Amino acid sequence: MGRNFLTLFFFLITSGLVNAQANLLNAKAVNQIGVENEQQLAADNDGPIPYGYVDDRDVMWSKVVWEFVDLNQKINLPYYFPIDTTNISSDRRSLFDVLLKGIKQGKIKEAYTDSFFTSKITQDEIDTRLVNIRDENGYKDTFRIQTQDVEGYMLKGMWYFDKRQGEMKYRLLALAPMGKDVQTLGLEDIEDENLYELFWIFFPNAREVLHDSKVFNPKNASHPISFDHLLNARRFSSVIIKEENIYGNRAISDYVRGNSLFQLLEANKIKEDIRNREMDMWNY
Repeated sequence: MGRNFLTLFFFLITSGLVNAQANLLNAKAVNQIGVENEQQLAADNDGPIPYGYVDDRDVMWSKVVWEFVDLNQKINLPYYFPIDTTNISSDRRSLFDVLLKGIKQGKIKEAYTDSFFTSKITQDEIDTRLVNIRDENGYKDTFRIQTQDVEGYMLKGMWYFDKRQGEMKYRLLALAPMGKDVQTLGLEDIEDENLYELFWIFFPNAREVLHDSKVFNPKNASHPISFDHLLNARRFSSVIIKEENIYGNRAISDYVRGNSLFQLLEANKIKEDIRNREMDMWNY
């Protein structure tokens, strides 16, 4: 399972990724930087690697899990930075900015209020979760949730054993930026450390946008990596928050209360059970 992800990651790095500094060495004027010639445009016809068709009859076992990606961890920083976009090129944006821009431009149409996709969320409803105009002493102050206020992401995905391929696979289904309550921003007398789901994005619908948005590659600036590649290759550190279960998909914190260590141990137990499931399939 891990070997397959590693193979995919190296393939994505070595494949013809778009150069964020195209034509930089040949440009004779600033407006020529980033402009690709005809040959580059003809060669740059790549898109997200398509998912193969999976027949339901080939899925011997599956489990849906929700994971939290903490942006304070070093490996997850590519999803967080840059937070200041005034002094950086327009092709460098955080994952949150990419998702918001995709929604506003109408390129991402599948935005929902929850991870079960029960109802779509409109642009106006998103604004009410991100913007708060507070009238204080006759002055109106605007508080807005921005990249620096998003401290993590919730991911919903499915682990499944494909009997045709004979291996365990993972498919990301949805993701949600996690931020503070906009109503409490700027209020010193209210200490709310909780994070809330701002909106949920159905991941397959956002793959084109995430593929076109590149992440800075510290090992080779000439070959950035797309958000779509990073997420599909599971290049992040996460903790399982809950799994689908008979108890109404209750979260780990609902039955392991008041002890963060035991909650982490329970999350690791679920992860280990998923890993062992692949080996168990070969023992039948």
